[in-house]
This record gives sequence, structure tokens and C-alpha cells, in this order.
Amino acid sequence: MSNTRNRKQNPDFYSLGGSWEIVRAGDCVLLKPSQPDKEPYVARVQKIKTDTRGKVMVTVRWYYRPEEASGGRRKFHGAKELFLSDHYDTQSAKTIEGKCIVHSFEEYTNLEHVGAADYYSRFEYKARTKKITPVRVAVYCKCEMPYNPDYLMMQCDDCKGWFHPHCLKMTIAEAKQLNNYDENILKSATVFFVKLVAVSMSMFFQFVVFQWVQTTFFVKGLNCGPFLSVGDQQTGGNQKQKDMSAI
Repeated sequence: MSNTRNRKQNPDFYSLGGSWEIVRAGDCVLLKPSQPDKEPYVARVQKIKTDTRGKVMVTVRWYYRPEEASGGRRKFHGAKELFLSDHYDTQSAKTIEGKCIVHSFEEYTNLEHVGAADYYSRFEYKARTKKITPVRVAVYCKCEMPYNPDYLMMQCDDCKGWFHPHCLKMTIAEAKQLNNYDENILKSATVFFVKLVAVSMSMFFQFVVFQWVQTTFFVKGLNCGPFLSVGDQQTGGNQKQKDMSAI
């Protein structure tokens, strides 16, 4: 008898009404919002159980949208971005509207097609302390911002760094038509500056100045080109790490 009772109290799955979809522990789901004009809540099902009245309940771990967390939505947050929180709750299974997929950031950026049920998470949110982890993230471009997969980026064929077209004073249309981009004016100015200094200084001081010029101009993308790769996602390149508090 005890085995039968346990199966009833802790079912293996829950069938969504009006569909063939089955929800199991570990699945990500969309739950009815508190107001009809709001987006559905997103959560990960931790456990499915039946209460003393026979009502099916689900223990969930909530995902927060950036605007629901401390600090709010930032420029680098994508439209489908979620924070995995440490906030657990128990809800009626009837509040589940459907299933969704919360991808890792890498998986999401490699999707060929992003559907309505596709989301991603790269940060975790501590609801009580209002802390976001990790505290350090990779930043890109001259603007030194974390990658937002909603924005087009272009890759420098020399330094392999990724840049926003608007940070290089280009339109999206110009970037998409790009075959070869070379910042000749900035490059010529930099070379002239290095040669001028080299003539008047010792070999040691030449080396020091050259290293400074490389760091200042190359890393910040002021001497990058040609740009041969244009895409919606970035891999490799010159990545810097930055504290979230400084972004």
C-alpha cells in the first residue's frame, strides 16, 4: 500500500490539458502571469506531487527577467535572457501554460533559428541578497560591453575582436554589405606617430612606446581592419574581463 500511495503523491509526470505535452521534473515551463497583459513566468520544475486533496502541485525554481532583478534591464541583456534564481515556490500544475527551453548562453548563440519557446541564461540571481553571478564577464568592442546576441557584430580579421557597427560609425546595412573594411586613416596616423617617436628616442624607449601604442589602439579596436566577418554571434577574439559593477 505504501508504494501505491507514494506513486500518487509523487507522480512521474503531468499531462497538460488540451495537448499531448508531458511535463516532468527538470523541464522548463511557462506559467500563467498574474495579469493577462504580462509575459508568462518561466520556471524549472523541480518536483511534481499531489497534495492531500488530490491536486497536482509542482515545486519550481523561478527564472527572473532582467527587469525583475535588482539593477533592472541593461543594454547588453537580450530580449530572451533570463536569470536562474534561488527562489523556489510551489504552484498548482494547472498554472502551466506550456513547455519552453532555457539554453546555455553558448547553445543559444549557436541556434540557427530562435523560436518563441527559446530562452537563455548566463547569470544566476540571488533573490535575497540581490546579487548576480558571475561578477566578472567578457566584454567586447570599443564600448566594452558584454555580448548581446540580439545585436549584429563584425569581426576584425587582424585582431579577431568583435565590434558593433554603430561603434565604428557604420549602419547595419553597411555592415551586412561589407567585404573588406580598413580604418586607413587611423592606421596611417598610428604608424606615423610610431615612426616619429622612433627617430628621436633610444631603442629601449622605442620598445616601450610601441607596446603602449599597441595596447591603447589595437585592444580598443582603433587600429582594426580589415573586417571580413559579419555575424550575430562572436567567438574568440580579444576578450577582456570586467566587473559587472563597473559596466
